[in-house]
Amino acid sequence: MLKLIDPILSPELLYALRSMGHRHDIAIVDANFPCDAGDERLIRLDGVSGPRALEAILEIFPLEEQEPQVAWRMIAEGDPAKILAVFEDYSAGLEKTQAKAVELSAVEPDEFKDRVRAAHTVVVTGERRFYGSVILRKGVIPPQ
Repeated sequence: MLKLIDPILSPELLYALRSMGHRHDIAIVDANFPCDAGDERLIRLDGVSGPRALEAILEIFPLEEQEPQVAWRMIAEGDPAKILAVFEDYSAGLEKTQAKAVELSAVEPDEFKDRVRAAHTVVVTGERRFYGSVILRKGVIPPQ
């Protein structure tokens, strides 16, 4: 255990977060998301909801601030305007950790899956709600 570090952040996840560079992406995906079990970028947080994982990660992860889009979700059921409860939960976690509203940009399912494949790290959660996945872009920590 470490002080000020959420205990759901495993050693593997902390290592991955620390290894990421500016503008690298991390995908937080639901339990049904198709992933290759042999993928070295894959970190499992079974039993942890997606929004809970997002909040724990964003407590120590600097979100990019210089780009207009820094957080993405998949378009649900072919309707970009459709806002599912899981999207609302992710948006609430973004606002809570960033102390401001952050747009959760909607992208087509195929593009979203391509972005997950290109992400630096993929965190598979226990989130069971459909479309319960997001991608976040890493920012920087400015000098003091």
